[in-house]
Amino acid sequence: MKKLRVLVLTHVDLVPPDSMEGRTQEEIDAWKSEFDVVTTLREMGHTAEPLGVLDDLKPIRDQILEFRPHVAFNMLEEFHQVVTYDQAIVNYLELMRQRYTGCNPRGLMITHDKALSKKILAYHRIPTPRFAVFPIGRKVARPKRLDFPLFVKSVVDDGSAGIAQASIVRDDDALIERVRFVHETVKSDALVEQYIEGRELYVGVIGNRRLQTFPVWELIFDSLPDDMAPIATAKAKWDHSYQKRVGLRTAAADDLSPELVRRIAQLCKRVYRALHISGYARMDLRLRNDGRMFVLEANANPDLSYGEDFAESAESAGISYEQLLWRIISLGMRYDAPWKGV
Repeated sequence: MKKLRVLVLTHVDLVPPDSMEGRTQEEIDAWKSEFDVVTTLREMGHTAEPLGVLDDLKPIRDQILEFRPHVAFNMLEEFHQVVTYDQAIVNYLELMRQRYTGCNPRGLMITHDKALSKKILAYHRIPTPRFAVFPIGRKVARPKRLDFPLFVKSVVDDGSAGIAQASIVRDDDALIERVRFVHETVKSDALVEQYIEGRELYVGVIGNRRLQTFPVWELIFDSLPDDMAPIATAKAKWDHSYQKRVGLRTAAADDLSPELVRRIAQLCKRVYRALHISGYARMDLRLRNDGRMFVLEANANPDLSYGEDFAESAESAGISYEQLLWRIISLGMRYDAPWKGV
């Protein structure tokens, strides 16, 4: 394996320390993914240099010119504190003719806009819940095609921002209240979609043109009260005491038939290509009891923490964490960016 100079781009507040020693779990949660990537790349013999970015492109340019990285490992999820601006960073890397890991600018732009993604999926006849968008400042009037229960979330934010048990609404008053909550708290337009009862599945996909899907992973609640829905709320994602209380875990969905697994893999590859994703992604799906599948969303550049869904499912397919990072780097090095043809 060739030893590389790797520039790891991350938010300025998430530049990882050299050690976790003496750190609280809350501190570790914030930058664990960045720590795992930087530490592992160094253990593999690469020169991995993290660079914290906030609202200035100059440090990126300076490091590209001075450090001369073989590849930029892109872990940025926002710029100027705007989540949809991460695609601008990738555009800048392409303008600098710098190879990078993860998704290309078009794929990031499409997947960040959940409404646009769903329109594209509908065009390709890929099953996704019926939906409507309620922009900030507009009156909330439910279209007749949307029947309760409905699920309300931000049209652009990820990481389960603004998602709680109250996100599932069962009447118009609750719908108006929850849309207002998204507008005022998350400060984005609200996406309202049909709530699909069933199992929540996650599927990792990796590749540029030739794609591989990882084993199907499932969100499981062992001790969830009967009056609560099995959904990935912000508490479920970030609150460790809540996770223990409801017995939350993710694991291989090993009771699926081979034919269903094949159909799921085929569906996820269709989504990946339809949304112009490259590098790697995680697909979120719902599987109803009658066997019907619905694509909730596609997450380009998902969490790469060791032990999280994406890395765990890769490991279950025989791909170690070190091998996973090397494949991501190799795909970034080989990605056919437009500047390569000039």
